[in-house]
Amino acid sequence: MGPISSASDVYSLGAVLYHAITGQTPFAAKSPVELLLKVLEQDPPPPRVLNPNVHRDLEMIVVRALQKPPDLRYRSADAFADDLMAYLRDEPISARSGQFAQVVARWFRETHHAPVLENWGLLWMWHSLVLVLVCVWTEYMRWIDASRWTYPMLWTVGLGAWAAVFWALRRRMGPVTFVERQIAHVWGASMIAIGLLFPIEWALRLEPLTLTPLLGVISGMVFLIKAGILSGAFYFQAGALFASTFAMIAWPLYSHLIFGIVAAISFFVPGLKYYRQSLDRID
Repeated sequence: MGPISSASDVYSLGAVLYHAITGQTPFAAKSPVELLLKVLEQDPPPPRVLNPNVHRDLEMIVVRALQKPPDLRYRSADAFADDLMAYLRDEPISARSGQFAQVVARWFRETHHAPVLENWGLLWMWHSLVLVLVCVWTEYMRWIDASRWTYPMLWTVGLGAWAAVFWALRRRMGPVTFVERQIAHVWGASMIAIGLLFPIEWALRLEPLTLTPLLGVISGMVFLIKAGILSGAFYFQAGALFASTFAMIAWPLYSHLIFGIVAAISFFVPGLKYYRQSLDRID
C-alpha cells in the first residue's frame, strides 16, 4: 500500500461516483479482510455491466479514477473535476485520449507483490550462473558421447540439489511469503517437466536431447506466470525464451548453449535490478 496522497482522494471520489451511477459499491465483501483483499487484487466490474445506460465516456472517467496504480489515476481532484466538466459539456475527455497508454502501462508494470523479489535478486544472479554451467556441461557430455542417463542425472539430481541450496539460502533471509511459495511451486513444476523430457525421449525411442527445444517452452511459461503475479516486465523474458525454442530447432548442436544464454540473461537482469533495489532500501 502506498502513502496517502491526492491520489487517495481521487480514488475515493471515483468510488463515490461509481456508487452514484451503478447503485453499488466498487467492491462488496463479508468481512473487512475480504474487502481489503478485493481492493488489492481485483478490479471492480465496469459500470456499464451494472448499468448499461451509463455513457461510455463517464465509465472511462470512473475507471481511470479507480486505477490501482496511483500514477495511472488523475493527477489531482481538479483534473478529475475537469474531465467531468468536459463530459457534461460534451467535450473530449482526457481519460479517452490516454486509454491505450494506460492499458499498455498496466501490462508492463510491477504488481504490489514485486517487492518480494528483493529477497531473490542475488539468488537469481547465482541461478543464472548455475544454468550456464549446467548447459555447458550438457554440451560437453554430448560431445564426448556420454551415456543417455547422465543427462537426467545432471538436470534432475544436479539442479534439484541447487534448488535445495537456493531454498535454504532464501529461508535464512527471513519468513517466506505466500507469493514466494507460489513462485517456488511454479519453479518446481518446471523442473519436474524438464526431468520428464528424458524418460519421454526414451519411451518414444528418440535420440537423447531431441526434446531440448521444449526447455524454452517450459521456461517461457514460468516467466509468463511471473509476469501475471510479479511484474509485466517478465513478458519480455517469456517472449525471449519462447523464441529461443525456434533457435534451438534451427541449430540443434548448440541448443543447450542457446537456452543457457537466454535463460541466464532472463534471470540475471531482473536479479541485478532487485538486488540493487534491496541494497538501496537498506541504505
